[in-house]
Amino acid sequence: MDIGKRIKEFRLAHQLTQQELANRAGVTKGFISLLERNKSSVSLETLSEVLEVLGERISTFFSSDALQPFVFGRHDRTALADQGADKFELLIPGSTTMAMEPCRLVLGAGQRLRLHAAHSGEEFGYVIKGRVAVSLGRRSAVAKAGDAFTYKAQQEHSLQNVGRSAAEVLFVTWPPQF
Repeated sequence: MDIGKRIKEFRLAHQLTQQELANRAGVTKGFISLLERNKSSVSLETLSEVLEVLGERISTFFSSDALQPFVFGRHDRTALADQGADKFELLIPGSTTMAMEPCRLVLGAGQRLRLHAAHSGEEFGYVIKGRVAVSLGRRSAVAKAGDAFTYKAQQEHSLQNVGRSAAEVLFVTWPPQF
């Protein structure tokens, strides 16, 4: 683990200078500089004091969850085929093991996302571009760009692009379905 890099990330997130952190933690600015560059070792007591100033517990500082990335780019997406959409991307790697699963859908004109059978859970969508018909059981409503929709998925449900151009939807399922 790069302790110095993590300390610097927390310090910058709290918008503190090295001098401000040093003053609050009772150490010198030079020590903070050396610590951030991994040029100095640190006692558990001093590390605890620095982390307390930064609002971080020592137990979570060293946890593996704290090291996991939380911002993901286009290169992190997973494209799924055979979903009935021009594009169907899982936005977060490993999201099938998380509580919710965010996806990006692009439906061509008239295209329909395959019908989903009833299941437990909830689904949410936000229409970024275009117009989509949201069908839930025997009911249907049109959501246009800027509209959001949500429902409990205990009935058959589907999405269909009812516009003349591509529709783009941010779609989130709970629990993960894909």
